[in-house]
Amino acid sequence: MTSQTDVVVQGIRDLIIEGRLRPGDRLPVEKDLAEALGVSRNPLREGVRALSAMGVLETRRGDGTYVTTLDSSLLLAPMGLVVDLHDRSGAHHLHAVRRILETEAAGLAAQSIGPDELAAADLILGRIEAELTNGEPDHEAIIDGDIAFHLVVAKAAGNPILAALIEALGGRTSRDRLWRSISQHGADEATHTEHRSILAALTAHDSDRARTYMAAHLFAVEDYLHQRPPSEDPLPE
Repeated sequence: MTSQTDVVVQGIRDLIIEGRLRPGDRLPVEKDLAEALGVSRNPLREGVRALSAMGVLETRRGDGTYVTTLDSSLLLAPMGLVVDLHDRSGAHHLHAVRRILETEAAGLAAQSIGPDELAAADLILGRIEAELTNGEPDHEAIIDGDIAFHLVVAKAAGNPILAALIEALGGRTSRDRLWRSISQHGADEATHTEHRSILAALTAHDSDRARTYMAAHLFAVEDYLHQRPPSEDPLPE
């Protein structure tokens, strides 16, 4: 049996799909919307809260509730919760999905990446390189740079849904990448070399090499997780 909350969620969803509510529009006042959907006010509030958690609506204190921009990154953000709750013993499965997505993103990016994006990627790698020359590199800063580099590539692919998926997965795999960075000797240097190869392929607009280098780079992380699953060892100090 469909609950009244589900009726609200489906009803507002239909209003958006039909174009009667557009991104940035303010929802009708609570009384009118509840009557239009045939529900009482409590289920309406629950439905609005649910849609807010999904990134579809946002409530502005003292100003009402609005449809968000419906940007892909907002709508896919709840997927991060699913990833967070995933059993860490299956981390290699998560990284395999990430590899599949990012390999294709690299190939697409090689076709359309522009000078500004190439410069941004090069700047990020330059900062990582500088960090690697320190006697005691900041591993968290290196991983932050790693995530930023991959996000530049993802966005350069020109597919906002693909970029949003990669962004959601990238942040959720950071702990595993940090774990490898700290515990595996030479991992940071090897990763940096792989990033440089990816950037060279992107600069040459060589899709085949970009895909190949990205896949090889991400296979290295998967192989490490197979050898030393995160569930077996705590994050090194």
